[in-house]
Amino acid sequence: MGRATNQDGYLEGQLLVAMPAMMDSRFAHSVIYLFAHSSAGAMGLVINKALEGITFPDLIHQLGIESGPVDRQIRVHFGGPVETGRGFVLHSADYRHEATLRIGDDMALTTTVDVLKAIASGHGPRRRLLALGYAGWAPGQLDTEIQANGWLNVPADEELIFGADLDRKWTEAMAKLGIDPSHLASQAGRA
Repeated sequence: MGRATNQDGYLEGQLLVAMPAMMDSRFAHSVIYLFAHSSAGAMGLVINKALEGITFPDLIHQLGIESGPVDRQIRVHFGGPVETGRGFVLHSADYRHEATLRIGDDMALTTTVDVLKAIASGHGPRRRLLALGYAGWAPGQLDTEIQANGWLNVPADEELIFGADLDRKWTEAMAKLGIDPSHLASQAGRA
């Protein structure tokens, strides 16, 4: 289902969608953008879970970044359980910095404070998602989880990645695959 992969069979630039029976509560109903997937493992950002108790203005203040009025609507997301103090900005490819990693033609990832300064000053990327932490898999681990029906993959698009309604992203990602989540069993049956 939806296995648009790169030439090596990897899912970089794709979305992972947790199956309803996902047992790990950190990833239940998660949608994850994979920014790296190779024989060395995989890394991605959860795009549909906001962090409670931290705002963009809080983050800017903690980092000592000077700014004028800062958009309070910019959310800080739970990017995943690995290195939860490390920041990531997944963004449209219109913003470039020497430390920016391009992912395909339309997306990029920057992990330096420079992108936060640009956002705070109003000169950052057109679309962006800020996250603390990431989801990571050892070599072959993600492939095993996919084969065990833990994840589906779907092509990424800007509206799904950057959309404001976090609660609908999982359902919308399933719908892109033509799946109505209410028709999926939450647990595998036995014959």
